[in-house]
Amino acid sequence: MTSVNESAPQHDKLNYVEFAARDLKATSIFFNKAFAWDFTWYGEEYVAFSNEGLDGGFYQADLKTREETGGALLIFYSNNLESTMAKVSESGGDIVKPIFSFPGGRRFHFLEPSGNEFAVWSDLGLEEA
Repeated sequence: MTSVNESAPQHDKLNYVEFAARDLKATSIFFNKAFAWDFTWYGEEYVAFSNEGLDGGFYQADLKTREETGGALLIFYSNNLESTMAKVSESGGDIVKPIFSFPGGRRFHFLEPSGNEFAVWSDLGLEEA
């Protein structure tokens, strides 16, 4: 019996995500510092990432994805929310919603250098919230 290669694309499953970015260099540096992402450049107007839970890339454009304007919100998971928030901030992220409780956990929201909004959540530390 052959096992399914989990890294292979799967039928009818999310496979790739793309974001606009004003400053591809600053955005790629931020994600490398904050989350240790590696990037592959395809010319000067596209940079891709892989093996980060969902593969994707950033394309050069003066646009951004924000929750308040109906954009999709991609959410990281963390085993230590406070540590991850500090790392995001130290790497140049702008914390736009500090840690708050929501049903099932706690999370915070941040903007990366090109203005795209992301969040980080955890189900650990609920007794402290």
